[in-house]
Amino acid sequence: MSSKFSPKELQTEEWLKKAHDDELNAHSILTHRDGTPSGTCFLSQQMAEKYLKAFLVLRKKWYPKIHPVDALWELCFEIEKTFDEIKEEAVFLTGFYAATRYPGDYQEFSWEMAEKAFDAALSIKEFILNKIHEK
Repeated sequence: MSSKFSPKELQTEEWLKKAHDDELNAHSILTHRDGTPSGTCFLSQQMAEKYLKAFLVLRKKWYPKIHPVDALWELCFEIEKTFDEIKEEAVFLTGFYAATRYPGDYQEFSWEMAEKAFDAALSIKEFILNKIHEK
């Protein structure tokens, strides 16, 4: 039984699906206020991280097992300079990984901050999907 996708494309699709799952959860929290702003910030960071990894898998086959969105952005920027368009969003989202997960680093986030984080992640999503569909 053969697949119409290469292993690289299948892994890219898996990253895209996981990113979409994070998007659905973040959107639900924002819409229903049935979670916390910090949860939305974390999910937004995760969403952006996974979209960047999807691009890297498709283009390079390899990326380090890291979480900082800005470091992943730098790897993408090395491949394609147009990634400069989403640098601000990548830098902004980077801080939410540790700040939303570890005691002592944890701070209170407002709903306004959560919405800003989600909007940044959506910008990265749109940019990455356009790049993937260019191929």
